[in-house]
Amino acid sequence: MADTQWPHDPDSDEGSEGMRKYGQAILAKKVNEEEDFPLSREDYVEQYGDHPVRIDHETVVSVADVFEHVVQEEYQDFPDFHKAVGSGMREAGYWYFDIDDY
Repeated sequence: MADTQWPHDPDSDEGSEGMRKYGQAILAKKVNEEEDFPLSREDYVEQYGDHPVRIDHETVVSVADVFEHVVQEEYQDFPDFHKAVGSGMREAGYWYFDIDDY
């Protein structure tokens, strides 16, 4: 998203809890494992879609941009959410970790 006015700075305390955090860590911290599941893709994007996600030291995209590549519509638990989001991030080129390499 070019020229976006983010609701908060991706590197501020609100955006990264006092330290620079990247990618899936930013997405996961928005979810309460005890209360938010099952969780729908639509509800998550509606609530956080305009929030920034720092992908690497020079790339910031919105949550909505990331979720354009997440196919799964609902997540039953935290591991299910992580798998779906990780797959979408790899598909989009936002995450360079590939489970098949390990």
